[in-house]
Amino acid sequence: MKNPTYEKMRNNPKFHQLVKKRSRFAWTLSLITLVTFYGFVMLVAFQPATIGEPLSEGSKYTFGLVVELAMFISFWLMTWAYVRRANGEFDALTQEIVREAVSGGKK
Repeated sequence: MKNPTYEKMRNNPKFHQLVKKRSRFAWTLSLITLVTFYGFVMLVAFQPATIGEPLSEGSKYTFGLVVELAMFISFWLMTWAYVRRANGEFDALTQEIVREAVSGGKK
């Protein structure tokens, strides 16, 4: 048995727009994360001396420490960006789709 409200939502062009936008954004962030993380792993595997080099003469901070800290911060920023967009644009579009399905297409 099919739910007519659910069918109206799935057939709404805004639903397809939402899925496309959300998927594209999530895949973009995922790709950035994977490339960054595995790039660092490859650096550790093939150039381990590089991550242990100090940033400057006499510095106690190494290249690897700074890169890993930057990665950690960037992952938090990407999470923040996704949550912000999901709670704003994506939720607003979802509410609009549900409202149209329940009201029969009337705004």
